[in-house]
Amino acid sequence: MRNMNFIVPTLFGLEGIAGDELRRMNLENVRVEDRRVFFTGDETALAKANVCLRTGERVMVVLAQFTAKSFEELFQGVCHANLEDYIPKDGQFPVKGHCLNSQLMSVSDCQAIIKKAASRRLGEKYGVSWLPETGTLFQLHFTILNDQVTLSLDTSGAGLHKRGYRAVSNDAPLHETLAAGMIQLTRYRGRDFFWDPFCGSGTIPIEAALIAKNRAPGLNRHFAAENFPWMPKEVWTQVKDEARSKEFNGEYRIMGSDNDPSCVSLAFANARKAGVSDCVTFRDGDATKMSLPAPSGIIVCNPPYGQRMMEQQSAQRLYAALGRHLKFANEWKKYVITSEPEFEHYFGRRADKKRKFYNGKIKCDYYMFTDDRRKR
Repeated sequence: MRNMNFIVPTLFGLEGIAGDELRRMNLENVRVEDRRVFFTGDETALAKANVCLRTGERVMVVLAQFTAKSFEELFQGVCHANLEDYIPKDGQFPVKGHCLNSQLMSVSDCQAIIKKAASRRLGEKYGVSWLPETGTLFQLHFTILNDQVTLSLDTSGAGLHKRGYRAVSNDAPLHETLAAGMIQLTRYRGRDFFWDPFCGSGTIPIEAALIAKNRAPGLNRHFAAENFPWMPKEVWTQVKDEARSKEFNGEYRIMGSDNDPSCVSLAFANARKAGVSDCVTFRDGDATKMSLPAPSGIIVCNPPYGQRMMEQQSAQRLYAALGRHLKFANEWKKYVITSEPEFEHYFGRRADKKRKFYNGKIKCDYYMFTDDRRKR
């Protein structure tokens, strides 16, 4: 077993939550930075992070870190990376990445330089002048931030938010990783009634069910590293078997509702595909009018934002109606994500806490109303 350094990119605002998850997995040297988390470990740690992590975007092996203010420094830095330890003679190794606040800002030029340097390194190590690249895919990824280069190998393939249950979504889907992070901030563990009154394609209730059941989100999908020749097949089997052994089998009260019947049907189909249709119910209903489904519980929702003027006015009226409807729901904790900067004004009260997130490219606030029994 080899010891490796890993990096987990995250959505803005989720890095601390992802770090806590990795620590609970007993992974070593967890360190949180802006939009990314580092840790160390072996092949088992690689598999465990991919299979079990709810809030990370992907798991990558760090191949090299160095300073580069010129293309020559970038070339030499890659040439000194031990790429042959990870990429075989026939491996495919395309390059992608991004640059920010650095001397080197042309992504396409950096891609070309890194590809050329990687080809030279591997060619020299394997004693060939031409690499066929007909075998397994080894996706290289680079970031250049403030002239600091991080070259990594992607072990996930498709992003970790792609759990495998949402082949089709509605027009405004919420990232599964963001939904999981929002739920974890409520400290929901499956005991409370959980309700999403704007469920759309069902992402929030489904992620709540996975958390309640303690089901690893990556059990039913494939990862790029499963094809790597240096990753033992039995490691994946052991990690998935261990994850299944930690699942809970209880009775959970989780509901999603939406005033669009097509969304309700889609949400139910996604829940069935995720294997949680036994503990999630969906129904048609207007969030501003329907009766509360239980005396107390947790509401987590992603209501329409309204990104154009008329839509924004409609969304503002919706927030006001929702606030009036829930005004006396004192036994319910409420969590709402929206891009509307005046949400508290329309909702009718100030949040007890707020947290900044990005839903895709949309800057949002996550409003947390956790103490409704106090005087307004």
